[in-house]
Amino acid sequence: MTDHGTEPVERRLPTEEAHDLIALVRDLVRREIRPTAAEEEEAGRFPREIFRLLSSAGLLALPYAEEFGGGDQPYEVYLQVLEELAAARLTVGLGVSVHTLACHALAGYGSKEQQAEHLPAMLGGGLLGAYCLSEPSSGSDAASLRTRATRSGDEWTIEGTKAWITHGGVADFYTVLARTGDEGAHGITAFLVPGDAPGLSAAPPERKMGMKGSPTAQLHFDGVRVPDARRIGEEGQGFSIALSALDSGRLGIAACAIGIAQAALDEALAFVHERRQFGRPVADFQGLRFMLADMATQIEAGRSLYLAAARLRDQGLPFAKEAAMAKLFCTDTGMRVTTDAVQLMGGYGYTADFPAERYMREAKVLQIVEGTNQIQRMVIARHVAGPESR
Repeated sequence: MTDHGTEPVERRLPTEEAHDLIALVRDLVRREIRPTAAEEEEAGRFPREIFRLLSSAGLLALPYAEEFGGGDQPYEVYLQVLEELAAARLTVGLGVSVHTLACHALAGYGSKEQQAEHLPAMLGGGLLGAYCLSEPSSGSDAASLRTRATRSGDEWTIEGTKAWITHGGVADFYTVLARTGDEGAHGITAFLVPGDAPGLSAAPPERKMGMKGSPTAQLHFDGVRVPDARRIGEEGQGFSIALSALDSGRLGIAACAIGIAQAALDEALAFVHERRQFGRPVADFQGLRFMLADMATQIEAGRSLYLAAARLRDQGLPFAKEAAMAKLFCTDTGMRVTTDAVQLMGGYGYTADFPAERYMREAKVLQIVEGTNQIQRMVIARHVAGPESR
């Protein structure tokens, strides 16, 4: 119905370079992403060429160091780019967030030699990454994962199955968490596994209610051999690496949720101004105006929350509690706002002729990925009330 709303979001950015970056992203979205988003999602087409374009434009490398081909941008800026991308097509916005998550371990914990060898291609060489933590029997309880890596000399052999992997089967590299020691969090190690490694295969993608253009699949590791030079960090350090990555990744999910909520609000606003009932625009009715006011307020509150957490991260301060709060609030907001957009549009909102129903279906997954919102409440409660007594 509308070319993404009335007026673009007014962004408070720290530099002129950041303003230029947002302008670049908006132009790319207008030309390359939004025009085909609905059609490609309906057909379940993965936009691999879009990710190559984003890579060549430096948009897959924004928060990483310039010496390895990164954009050296603060999270405050990177997350607002994610929001713009997710508003146009969640498959793209979430895909960039997942790729950034997949690069985190090597960028933060790899040796200088590993970083020099792999990061330039990962960040700007057209490659796409995926993050492998969850398993069929260990989702929220990630420390109980069973995929095992066994060492023989300077080589590791990985056996097991990973589940719910975004970009599973299409990624060029996987950051994989595998058990190398005893049970529990201290027996897990991180590895960088090539997407074409012998013995690595993907199951058919899951059939999902939304984000049909983004493949989510199980990955099977059947004797996958990885040299020790691709081990990231120390043996047994993998779980702490994973938690560190997820704190940042949750901010990416929060930004994506606000993006999709903003897109839904913009669609609803365009509709209620064009639709007339009882001789007046629907936008004149107080009940609907109050709904729109609540939607706009929730979006602005969510945006402020994720940006506050990002600024803590950019200053090198603890931000795990704030990241969990942002993920919780923003994704719940995304679900509320998209549901209200469908309601405001009535029967039209429920049809596939308008994007509101797609936004609602897509918003749901954001309450689940990278730690369900029930897990976020547990994390927040531990920060606020202390650990549970045993």
